[in-house]
Amino acid sequence: MKKDLKLLDYLAVRRSIPAFQMCEPGPDKVEIESILSLAVRVPDHGKLAPWRFIVYRGEERARISEELLKLALEKNPALSEEMIQVERTRFTRAPIVIGVVSTAAPHAKIPEWEQVMSAGAVCLNLLMAANAHGYVSNWLSEWFAFDERAHPLLGIKPGEKVAGFIHIGSTEFPVVERPRPALTDVVSWRGGED
Repeated sequence: MKKDLKLLDYLAVRRSIPAFQMCEPGPDKVEIESILSLAVRVPDHGKLAPWRFIVYRGEERARISEELLKLALEKNPALSEEMIQVERTRFTRAPIVIGVVSTAAPHAKIPEWEQVMSAGAVCLNLLMAANAHGYVSNWLSEWFAFDERAHPLLGIKPGEKVAGFIHIGSTEFPVVERPRPALTDVVSWRGGED
C-alpha cells in the first residue's frame, strides 16, 4: 500500500458528533447499503461474520422511542419531564440509527472474544464509512442495549448482544476536538533501539 495522505488527514481529525446535535439529511437507502458494504470489511477470524445489522429509519424510530419511554417509566415512574423527553427521542435524534448486533457464540476454533471484537470493528467502520459519505456519526449503547425487556422491540434475538447503535446524520454544529490520551499514558515499549 502507498501512503494515503487523505486517510491520514482524516484519521487525525476523526470525531464523533453527539446524536442530539444531528439533523436531516441522513443517508438514503442506496447510501446506507454502501456504508454497510464498507462496514463489513473488518478483521473476522474464520469468516464467521459474527454480527448483523438492524437499520432503523422513518416513523419506526418514533414508535420505538415511545415504547422505550414506556419501559423506562415502568423501571422509574418518577422520571423527570426532561428525562421523559430524552427517552421519547432516543431513536429520533439522528435520521438513521443502525444497530450492530453481536452474534458471537462458542466455536471450535475461533474464540468468542475475537468474534466480539470483530463486532466492535464493524461499529468503528460504520462511523468512518458514514463520514466518508459526508455524514456525521456517533456510536452509542445506552440502557436499552443491556435491558433484555427492550430486545424484542429492537429486533434483537435471544442470545444476541448489542455492540452499539450507530447514529448517522448531518449537523449544523461546529466540530470541536476533545482531549485524547497522551501516548505516554497508554503505550509501553518492548525492544528496539530508538
